Amino acid sequence: MMTPQENKDRRAILTLAYSDHKKALNSHAFFKVNDREMGEDLVQDTFMKTWKYLVKGGKIATMKAFLYHILNNLIIDEYRKHKTSSLDVLLEKGFEPSLDDSERLVDFLDGKVTFLLIARLPVMYQKIMRMKYLQDLTLTEMSLLTGKSKNSIAVQVSRGTKKLKALFDQAS
Repeated sequence: MMTPQENKDRRAILTLAYSDHKKALNSHAFFKVNDREMGEDLVQDTFMKTWKYLVKGGKIATMKAFLYHILNNLIIDEYRKHKTSSLDVLLEKGFEPSLDDSERLVDFLDGKVTFLLIARLPVMYQKIMRMKYLQDLTLTEMSLLTGKSKNSIAVQVSRGTKKLKALFDQAS
């Protein structure tokens, strides 16, 4: 149990830390979460957690470092939360849903053309390019399957990509 003097000392420590670091912590939080109110809430939570730690008898060697450590952990927790937003909130923030899928369609068609162009590559590049782009294999996986070194696979992928790009530019 804490004596009244220990309680008073801990309050003084936290009050001093609050006055010394609140502004910088708020700026840091705002920069990280890009929302002033949420940043202020995170800073308040930081001081609450610090107070709870002090009440439990915890010792803090460097208050500033301790506060930033707590705040950064809270920011990380905030990033990890799965947020759902209502359409009304999104519309208020300027989001405008659109049905223009033309760019996506162009990308899709370019992808189809690219896959067809792989067949026009020299035979030594066709297998590697199919592994890379159709099967989405890593260099290590391609190396294991072909029995070639990762370095030679990387060279073949690079050269095959250049040849594929040249074919794509000719077709466009």
